[in-house]
Amino acid sequence: MSPAIALAFLPLVVTLLVRYRHYFRLLVRTVLLRSLRDCLSGLRIEERAFSYVLTHALPGDPGHILTTLDHWSSHCEYLSHMGPVKGQILMRLVEEKAPACVLELGTYCGYSTLLIARVLPPGSRLLTVERDPRTAAVAEKLIRLAGFDERTVELIVGSSEEVIPRLRAQHQLSRADLVLLAHRPRYYLRDLQLLEAHALLPAGATVLADHVLFPGAPRFLQYAKSCGRYRCRLHHTGLLDFPAIKDGIAQLTYAGPG
Repeated sequence: MSPAIALAFLPLVVTLLVRYRHYFRLLVRTVLLRSLRDCLSGLRIEERAFSYVLTHALPGDPGHILTTLDHWSSHCEYLSHMGPVKGQILMRLVEEKAPACVLELGTYCGYSTLLIARVLPPGSRLLTVERDPRTAAVAEKLIRLAGFDERTVELIVGSSEEVIPRLRAQHQLSRADLVLLAHRPRYYLRDLQLLEAHALLPAGATVLADHVLFPGAPRFLQYAKSCGRYRCRLHHTGLLDFPAIKDGIAQLTYAGPG
């Protein structure tokens, strides 16, 4: 390419960099820098985060562990976890609904699991599902470090598509009063329909779905709004540490099979 042609494209490149600078920063932090650190350390980001928690957080104190993860994500490496703003929304809704049983799809490092567990009513139960065994191992250690035993929080390793059909028989889950979808947005619709098909959602159940605006779950939202079985509300937020990138948590209330 000649210098003259390159120069002609320069204003366009500058415009794109300025307009999408938040997305470029996110790309650098979540892909480029993370991949480099993974290679150099031989550890995944959630494993590095847990090492930090072990040396800086108070065992048995879920609130302090959550704060420690937030600090590490803001000052060390971007963890891509739920964060305190969405976390307050989640905890408020769990306290309001007072569910007897909660199902979480997408444990990741265990951050949102701790948010739910710390405000569960006495005697309630949380089942959390994580596809990746290595990530699940970190989450398991974090959950137990926070002081929650298996009677309160049970972690299931496997894909949501395989786990949901056997929840009733293998994990004694007959109904989920509250469901958090926090795995991959492209699977939200599939898994919601699986929960319906296996009659795991009682009338009045609450389904919360994270990241419905970024990266987005348009088919899931369209289905929830058009099928006639849900009342829908969207809690608008920004992406953690990138408030200019708009995101949100969808709150669905199930009216029953109709």
